[in-house]
Amino acid sequence: MAETVARLRGALSGRYTIEREIGQGGMATVYLARDVRHARLVALKVLSPELGALLGVDRFLSEIRVTANLQHPNLLPLFDSGEADGLLFYVMPYVEGESLRARLARGSLLRKTRANERRSLRSPTPHWPRSAAETLCDLQT
Repeated sequence: MAETVARLRGALSGRYTIEREIGQGGMATVYLARDVRHARLVALKVLSPELGALLGVDRFLSEIRVTANLQHPNLLPLFDSGEADGLLFYVMPYVEGESLRARLARGSLLRKTRANERRSLRSPTPHWPRSAAETLCDLQT
């Protein structure tokens, strides 16, 4: 981990300052970073080197282009992405608060989802997804 952070700091110096690790999963590690140019905190997600090697730079950047074009109030925008010293990364806004895991453990997300389902069943007109963002949102709620 220390080696990865050192590689990131060197490759992204002048663009992002890595402050600390926020979380880690099987596919990626998320760092709290400061966007030097815009003086804002961001979440910098770095794919694991194994996944990056399997996925490849071209495919990653192609998929990121699709993701960058999704626009919906419930989706975070993509600020930046790329390859830094062989590590694939993307940058999103940093949202302070509890993790999704903690929120799911409380059950509040599930209750809100059920309320949304009941409300949509009462709607006089059915909702048909018209875009990838709406479809993604429907799958998430």
